[in-house]
Amino acid sequence: MKENTNIKQILFNKRMLICILTGFSSGLPLYILISLLPAWLRSDGLDLKAIGLFALIQLPFTWKFLWAPFFDRFSPPLGRRRGWLIISQLALLLTIPIFGFLRPTLDLGVIIALAGTMAFFSASQDIVLDAYRRELLKDAELGIGNSIHVNAYKIAGLIPGSLSLILADHLPWNSVFIITALFMLPGIAMTLFVSEPSLSNDLPKTLKAAVIEPFHEFINRNGVKSAGLILAFIFLYKLGDSMATALATPFYLDLGFSKTEIGLIAKNAGLWPSVIGGLLGGIWMIRLGINRALWLFGAFQMIAILGFYGLATLGHNLPALAIAISIEALCVGLGTTAFVAFIAHTTNPLYTATQFALFTSLSAIPRTFANATTGYLVEYLGWQTFFIFCFLIAIPGMFLLIKIAPWNEPTNRNP
Repeated sequence: MKENTNIKQILFNKRMLICILTGFSSGLPLYILISLLPAWLRSDGLDLKAIGLFALIQLPFTWKFLWAPFFDRFSPPLGRRRGWLIISQLALLLTIPIFGFLRPTLDLGVIIALAGTMAFFSASQDIVLDAYRRELLKDAELGIGNSIHVNAYKIAGLIPGSLSLILADHLPWNSVFIITALFMLPGIAMTLFVSEPSLSNDLPKTLKAAVIEPFHEFINRNGVKSAGLILAFIFLYKLGDSMATALATPFYLDLGFSKTEIGLIAKNAGLWPSVIGGLLGGIWMIRLGINRALWLFGAFQMIAILGFYGLATLGHNLPALAIAISIEALCVGLGTTAFVAFIAHTTNPLYTATQFALFTSLSAIPRTFANATTGYLVEYLGWQTFFIFCFLIAIPGMFLLIKIAPWNEPTNRNP
């Protein structure tokens, strides 16, 4: 009875509502880049190789730790977290609609520059949102709070990945991008009405301290070898499923599904499994601990990749599409929930922005450099063999769990 009461107290408080808004605000611009833009480019006739290379515009997500110390050191008028949030969110609100007034076949250089600018502001928003959430949540709330954040993050993908695609069958692209941009407004409202975390008042005294101390503390706390293994794990754990979903929308289009079918079935079929997976992941982690959750949920997200292999075998089949997407949403949602909770536990609250940015930058590398090769891999291997390759490449990250998160160790060390 006491355990159920504790779970209710953790689930139903204002901090969890804020986690919903942080997740939605974080996910929307990224899914515009990885879901809506590829569909727009493919619809205008760009080949898969060009679209695959387009993933390189996400480089700011990989290198965001380079300017994260700047956000730790300096504080705009609204506060160290809220001030930088409102700047990045307003920049995104103004940037997104510009895509609709360009043509991929005529303005590709401008589109690449604009997408890179959008990726920079989106990565900057992520730096501050991650730091804010880590400073907001109590240690006991990290698992469920991050699971709610991840859940809302995935739900945000339904806007550019579902609603916007459906609108694109009925409206010109400039209207689609304007409507999509307006979904930044809930995040802006959150930034204006939430309070600044108390830890945000502890500014590093110099920019040099903001840069050096977070890395020095992380290595000293874990040791050089252990720190290296942690960084390798963060890079590898999501590599397989990240590559498998890098060209999801072009994959569905190549199988003969219309944009409306993708919007109604491929995206919405993952909504409730994603919600269930995220919430169950957070609740299970309260009992399992993060280590065992990483093992179990990691195995599930590997299995999800095989669902795409089955879909590639069957071809245009609406029930198979719904099943494959539902399995992916549930299993990858579980794996991501445990992964983000692990990163949060590995972060020292005194150096939140820089350390969190370093870890999430590493996890973003597969989404940039590795995903940029997916178009070439598909052209060479074909869709079926490509998904088998993605399954196999997920194995090394699981092996690192032996050292990083031993099964019999119930919880991770807190900083």
